[in-house]
Amino acid sequence: MECHTEYDVIVAGTGVGGLFTALNLPEKMKVLVISKRELDLCNSALAQGGVAAVYKPVDDDSTSLHTNDTLIAGGFRNNPDSVKVLVTEAADVIEDILSLGVDFDRDEKGELDRTLEGGHSRRRIFHHRDSTGAEVTAKIREAVLGRENITVIDNALLCRLRKINGGFGADILKNGVHTAYTAKYVVLATGGIGRVYDHTTNSAICTGDGIAMAYELGAEIANLSLIQFHPTAYRDKESRECFLISESVRGEGAYLLNCNKERFMDRYDERLELAPRDVVSRSIILESRRTNSDEFYLDIRYKGKEYLSARFPMIYEFLMTKGIDMSQDLIPIYPCQHYLMGGINTDTDGATDIPGLYAVGECSHTGVHGNNRLASNSLLEALVFGKRAAKDIGRKAEENTTVPEICEFPLAADAEPIPKGIRTEIRHIMQCSYFVIPDIDKAVEGFERVTQIKKMLENGNFIIDRDYVEARSLATVAYLVLKEVI
Repeated sequence: MECHTEYDVIVAGTGVGGLFTALNLPEKMKVLVISKRELDLCNSALAQGGVAAVYKPVDDDSTSLHTNDTLIAGGFRNNPDSVKVLVTEAADVIEDILSLGVDFDRDEKGELDRTLEGGHSRRRIFHHRDSTGAEVTAKIREAVLGRENITVIDNALLCRLRKINGGFGADILKNGVHTAYTAKYVVLATGGIGRVYDHTTNSAICTGDGIAMAYELGAEIANLSLIQFHPTAYRDKESRECFLISESVRGEGAYLLNCNKERFMDRYDERLELAPRDVVSRSIILESRRTNSDEFYLDIRYKGKEYLSARFPMIYEFLMTKGIDMSQDLIPIYPCQHYLMGGINTDTDGATDIPGLYAVGECSHTGVHGNNRLASNSLLEALVFGKRAAKDIGRKAEENTTVPEICEFPLAADAEPIPKGIRTEIRHIMQCSYFVIPDIDKAVEGFERVTQIKKMLENGNFIIDRDYVEARSLATVAYLVLKEVI
């Protein structure tokens, strides 16, 4: 263990939430931003659809309509204060990222283009073709890397987090070496929990590390069982990470077809293909049971190659690598784990119930999404609440003169690797017991086994490395999800 290095703020995560928080912190603060893997590997960069916002409204749109759409999609279990913050501050963050050079698509008149997605009553989704997340993340990252007060390290794993006098101690592993860092404030922006499932649209880093560490610190974790399954992931039984066929494809007119190549959503919801994600996913599962088939498709062939290759270049190119021309062929799809509405409970400034600890983005629970996230509210949430967290830390830091104590993290010399197959077993338990329509009997059985795994990892003498940290995180996440379910 190398000696400690002191910072004012440690930000764990380099998606939109973590980066935008770091960018909005006062430039006199010494900030460390850590990326679990490469800087561009995050869920934010995978986001295809766009950013939902009422910005210089057209077509009779309003913040009240955006609010209503968000509440309907969330089953009215949303936190109304958080929703108000989200929709009213959306225009400001759109202005912020435009000033950073984010290149949203524009129409023939040069005006910002807006598309429609499921659950929205107006066209209010600002987008960069079908790779909005990558564009937004890249421009914010560029600005962060240009700040002298911010140090960014990649391929650095947050292994342990401890509350100490004056702040927090963090054990960070990079290149096989553990280093202890201290900071007055910590922002967890570690993304989702997708890797707790056999199949997910999430990137490889999404093992719920921040949520598990916050839980171990005693922070409140809320509604972790509110997991969103996207209805239209590309159907690929061979891959753990499933390519997402964006919500905006249905927004631009794609039809959902069953195994008989027939539209079927009229059996389940009057909004048809543009119903919210949870409704569509559940409808697909019910239709699968009705037809005794798991073959489903998206059909947008009638839009033609010129339009589709220009509007959805990333999706078009991906499908071509699979031998599918979306202007001529049906796109095989099936629901897949996609997003987490629950997480580390925070107020509207991103602050947890542990002083100095913040959470932003998908790992947080602001309550803004309720039961089910409205399409393209995720990047918006990360931007709005990341900025608010930074401002809150800046205000509190003005009066905070404490200096964190030195913190050490012991490493056992005789520690052993964890047993093989733990993460695979956890993923299989979650896939079988809690996917779209839960199987309560299997959830009860799975909870018992996950509890055993969690205790074994907590009490055993294991090497503190990536395998251990991720397995422990997954076990903790699965334990908390299934505990809520049964």
